[in-house]
Amino acid sequence: MKKTYILLLTALLTAVSVAYGTDVPYLTGRVNDNAQIISESTRKTLTETLKEHEARTTNQIVILTISSLEGESIEDYANKVFNEWKLGQKGKDNGILMVVVPQERRMRIEVGYGLESTMTDLSASRIIREIITPRFRDRDYDGGISEGALAIISILDGKALPQAEEVNEQDSSSGQSNFSDIDKPDMPLTTRILIGAFIFGIIGLFTFLGIITPGVGWFLYFFLIPFWAMFPIMVVGTHGALICLVTYLIVYPVSKLIIGKKAWYKKAKTDLRTKGKASIGGFVVTSGGSGSSWSSGSSGSGGGFSGGGGSSGGGGASGSW
Repeated sequence: MKKTYILLLTALLTAVSVAYGTDVPYLTGRVNDNAQIISESTRKTLTETLKEHEARTTNQIVILTISSLEGESIEDYANKVFNEWKLGQKGKDNGILMVVVPQERRMRIEVGYGLESTMTDLSASRIIREIITPRFRDRDYDGGISEGALAIISILDGKALPQAEEVNEQDSSSGQSNFSDIDKPDMPLTTRILIGAFIFGIIGLFTFLGIITPGVGWFLYFFLIPFWAMFPIMVVGTHGALICLVTYLIVYPVSKLIIGKKAWYKKAKTDLRTKGKASIGGFVVTSGGSGSSWSSGSSGSGGGFSGGGGSSGGGGASGSW
């Protein structure tokens, strides 16, 4: 069920951030958990482990998780990220990048030129297949990424690949839909509150804008139906989500009909028809779309960490789970 929560949440993140999507994210450290699948304690432990390995050997290992590749192949994406981040030392090209894409259940270990003779494609493939994949199938992202990183370090140190643990076969019930028990979310209450504030804050904002905006508001009504149907499930379960959906389906059009009688709404509607634009509470709406006075931006901080000028020619291995 945890996988279902992650898939639903990352789908929302993708839908909201599509307009701001960046091909290559900022390099913020040795562990870049953009998909938010790694616990804070694991992130800190991994960062220290990779930092110690780099200080001892100059090999630079970096982890990136990202929700979706937006149709791009993981091989092309990993190579592009590797070379833009310039992982590894210049002249040594001794960098390694682990990319995990949970929404698409894909991952890759990208290896710099200088380490291809040590971290061969076969070794990278075995790490993915024997060490990481079994844990990912058990929804253990912390364990899969941590053990995968330790296996990479072991190979680079000239040691044998750690023996993969025996993976127990899932019983027949595991093949059932992940939605079979989603009616009772097993997340802690505080987590549900935080995720709920995030989800309802975003779709609530777009719902509000749709209600007060002439024209495009009815498009948003139908556009937001699947969001109100799916995303509340992880917070309030299926029954609660059904109540949210029915409430939305009724309250939205009723509210819009009531607001449609207000003088300011009629004026905005007239301005759109005669002037091509209207101002609603600080938002500027045009007949061809809508915009607002607020803007958003982002800045990345390397936190003192950056690539050393290395490059990769595509060596490594990919896998799925």
